[in-house]
Amino acid sequence: MATVIGGHLQAAGELVDIDPDLALRHVMVARRLGSRLPVVREMAAEVAYAVEAFSTALTEYRALHRMTGNDDYLPVIADCERAVGKHQNALRTLRDAQQARLSPAQRIEAVLVEAGIREDLGQRPEAARLLKQAIGANQGGHQEQARLRVAYANLLASNGQVEQALEWLASARKHDRNDVLGVDALIAVLRGEEIEPESDEFEIMDVEEYHPDPGEDSDGDLLPEDAITTHGAQDLDENSVTEDPETEMGDEKGE
Repeated sequence: MATVIGGHLQAAGELVDIDPDLALRHVMVARRLGSRLPVVREMAAEVAYAVEAFSTALTEYRALHRMTGNDDYLPVIADCERAVGKHQNALRTLRDAQQARLSPAQRIEAVLVEAGIREDLGQRPEAARLLKQAIGANQGGHQEQARLRVAYANLLASNGQVEQALEWLASARKHDRNDVLGVDALIAVLRGEEIEPESDEFEIMDVEEYHPDPGEDSDGDLLPEDAITTHGAQDLDENSVTEDPETEMGDEKGE
C-alpha cells in the first residue's frame, strides 16, 4: 500500500505544472488510500493549492491543522478562505494567527495574505500600510523581503503607478538574487516587453478514476471533479480607493 501511495504522490508532484487535473487525480487517490497520514494530506493540500483547487486545499489544510496542531498552516488556510470568497473568515483566521507562535516566514505570509485581502476589499491604503510596516521593520530574510516588495510593486502597478512599481521590483530583485520569484519577468511585463515561454516535453501517464466509499467522513469524501474551484477574489473598485498607496508609503523609494 505504501508503494502505491508513494507512486501516486510522486506522479502528482511531477505532473502539477504539466497537467494539473491529472496531478490532482493522482494526489486524491493517494489521499483516499492514506487519509490518516499527515504527509499524504499535506501533499494533497499543496497540489490542490498549486492547481488552484482552493476548496480542496482548504479542506486539506484544515485537516492538517487539526491533525498536527501546527499553527503555521493558519496563513495558508486564510489564503484559501480568501480564494473562495470568504474574506471575513480569512481575517478571523489571521487574527488567530496573530496569537499563535508562527515561524518568521509564516508571519510574513500572514502579512502578505492580509494585504491581499485588504486589496480585494478595496482597502488599498491599509494593504499598503501592512506591507510598508513589514518592509520597514525588515522582517524575515532576503527572500521574505523580496516577496513583500513584489507585493507592494503589484499594488502600485494595479493603481497605475508603473514607474514606482518598477523601482520596487528592482529593489526586490536585489533581495531575490537567484530570481526565484521571477522578478525579471515581472519587470519585462511592466515595460511591455515580450517574454518567450519555455517549453518542455513530457510523457503524461493517465490514472484510473477512483470512487470513494459511500461511508467516508467529511475529511475523505471529496471527488477530484467536485473539488476544483477557481479563485474567488473580487475585482477592485477604483472608486473605493480614498488614498494613493504611494502617499501611504510616504516619500520613501525602493532601495
